[in-house]
This record gives sequence, structure tokens and C-alpha cells, in this order.
Amino acid sequence: MHSGQFLNLLLMFLAFFAPNLPLEAKVVERHSTVNTQKFSKTTPPSPVLNKKNLNKQKNKQKKKLTLRPHFQAPKGSLWLRSAQALVLTEKGDILFQKNAHVVQPIASITKLMTAMVVLDAGLDMDEIIEISEEDVYRLKNTRSRLKVGTQLSRSTALLLALMSSENRAASALGRHYPGGLEAFIKAMNKKSKALGMKNTYFVEPTGLSSANVSNAFDLSKMVLAAAKYPLIRYFSTMGEADIVFDEERIQTFHNTNALIDNQSWQIGISKTGYIAEAGRCLVMQAVLANKPVVIVLLDSVGKRTREGDANRIKTWMEYRFPITAMNHPR
Repeated sequence: MHSGQFLNLLLMFLAFFAPNLPLEAKVVERHSTVNTQKFSKTTPPSPVLNKKNLNKQKNKQKKKLTLRPHFQAPKGSLWLRSAQALVLTEKGDILFQKNAHVVQPIASITKLMTAMVVLDAGLDMDEIIEISEEDVYRLKNTRSRLKVGTQLSRSTALLLALMSSENRAASALGRHYPGGLEAFIKAMNKKSKALGMKNTYFVEPTGLSSANVSNAFDLSKMVLAAAKYPLIRYFSTMGEADIVFDEERIQTFHNTNALIDNQSWQIGISKTGYIAEAGRCLVMQAVLANKPVVIVLLDSVGKRTREGDANRIKTWMEYRFPITAMNHPR
């Protein structure tokens, strides 16, 4: 065969078969590259972003946030998470204050005034009162263990209002006041004025309304006044009580202040409160570092931060006023 003819045949062969050869080689090479990236020990595979892996990533982020150290105040100083706070002696000497003049809703701290107005009226504490539909507050999703139709003594209603912050019990106390609920609210505001609570106003006896307002200074006056009532001191600091409603129904109610069961605390009077507009609130009369003091904490963030703030105050007091053998009570 002539060399020219052979060359032409060779070119025709290459033109016919050659275009497919590189394409197949590239595919094989591409698969090899993917497999290498997937199984290589030095290059870990990228995670598949499905819901399971996304949740794992979120959980890792949450754990990292949780592990961050919390702010710690310098030793001897006092840092509280409550928006408003006040610590003062029974004589009125201010030991600590934070936004204590700010007026805000006070939630169930209201019930201390409710209790004083009931006791001031000199009503029969053994008289039976009944929970009615009028005592059901429907504007908020509140819960109560006192069903409509429940009958209990005025004394038991006062106990449940102070110890367990039962709203229906407080409402029933106001309704069964001479002259009804309207007269009761007038008596509340009259009492607050008599105590010098110039920034305080009440519209109902439970504290569920955000229109019940005051500030830390006014509430300290209310705490000191309420502490003069032995029954308020006794009921507000009772840890728990079994209430017999009938022969078949006995219910145990607990104090809303977790510090009541803490043996390191000497608490003379206590009341907690919470609605969204007020935040977590707590008022107490207690003995700290051998000093009787009033503590007012308003708008605290978190379920346990009001108790946490109270413990921080206790630690701060003990650091500031150390108890020695000379001043330790005998």
C-alpha cells in the first residue's frame, strides 16, 4: 500500500474513534476524584445538611453558649438581675438601691395589701365564703386549684392567697368585703395613702391586672406595715398546708417562695408575684447578717433569678457586715 494511502486511512480511523476516548477517560477520572475526596483520611467528607445534622449543629452552638462564663461581680460589690431592687433597714436606712423609684406593675405583691384590708375590717375569719364565676380571671391564662363552687373559710382563703398566691381566693376575699369589691378597692387605695405610698394604685385585689402599680420604695413601706400583722407573717411564711375541702378531697398547697424552706434564711414575711408585665417579683422582711432588713425585687428575668438575687444580697450583707462572737445573737 502506498504510504500516502496508509496515512489517509490512519487519519480517517482517528477522526472516527478518537472523540469518544477522551470523554470516557474524563468521566472515569471525575469519579475517581469524587471517591478520593469522600474516602480520603486527610480530607473529611462534608456533612449532609439534613434536619438531623442541622439540629446537631444548633445543639453544639447552644452548648458553646452555655459554657461561657457568667458575669461575676467583684468581691464586696452587688450585681443583681432584677430591674428594680431595694434593701433597707427597718429604720429606713438604705443599704442598696437600683431604680427603686421606677413605677411598674407589681403582680401578686398586691395580696399583702389585700390581706391588710381584710384584717383591718375585723371580719369573722371562720365565715364560709364561696368561689364563684366572678373570681375567674379570663383575660389571662391563669390556673387555679380552687374550682367554682368551692367553699372555704375566710381564714383559709387568706392563707392560700398569701402562701400559694391563689388568685381566686384573693378575689373572693374582696367580693365578700362589706360593700363588695368596689368598696374593697377603695379601702386598698385609702390604706396605701395612709402608709405614704404616693406612687401606688390598685384596681383589683389579685395583682393580675397590670394597672396595679407601685415602686420599690412604696412596697418597702407596705412590707413593714404588713409585718405588724401576726397572721400575715404566719401565713406568708408557711411552707405548705393540707387543705381539707370535703371528706374525699384533700389538697396540699405550697409556698411560692422557694427560700422559705431554706434553713439558712430567717424570713419574717414573704410574697412573690408574676405577670408578664411585671416580671418576677419578690418582697421579704428577713434577718441578714444579724440585721432585720426589707428586700424588694421587681422585674427579675428568669424563673429563679429573684431567689438568686436574694441570695446574692444575703452574701453581700454577710460580707459587708460579718457576724463576730461579739455581735452574734444569743
